Amino acid sequence: MHGDDFLQVTLPAMDMVHNLARRLLKDEHAAEDLVQETYLAAYAAWIKRRRPDRVEAWMATICLNLARSQFRRLKHRPVEVIHPEPGTTASSASDTADEALTLLERNAVRRAVWKLPDEQRIAITLVDLAGLTAAEAAKAMGTPRGTVLSRVHRGRKALASLVREEVEIREP
Repeated sequence: MHGDDFLQVTLPAMDMVHNLARRLLKDEHAAEDLVQETYLAAYAAWIKRRRPDRVEAWMATICLNLARSQFRRLKHRPVEVIHPEPGTTASSASDTADEALTLLERNAVRRAVWKLPDEQRIAITLVDLAGLTAAEAAKAMGTPRGTVLSRVHRGRKALASLVREEVEIREP
């Protein structure tokens, strides 16, 4: 049974793949599509008996490569804008003050992450969020290990500065 073995091995990496996709694509729906495409591509490789030594690095590489392909495709297509249905709203009456503050903090970090150069954002996502080693991230990104370490270091410093600026702007 290919499917059961595949799921048993790859499902623990689902959160990592989703976090990576969310940092590669701003649109949440596009990120969810990327996760699905990643799992489909991984399953196709699994059926062909291409089994990884370390699942997280393998899945991250597939996700990153699919995102790069999507970036190239989108450069040649016009941007589609989908408007919500009239009368619908994204707000919920059940939000509490704590949830609102947490959301503001999360959004501040997310905005700061998106201000980083792509290379730094991807390196930080692979190393800090996906838990890949610098060597694994380097392989996924197609760059030397030292370059990944440099991008992570510079990205962390820039991210700390950007988040600090976000917080200072909001505090009186």
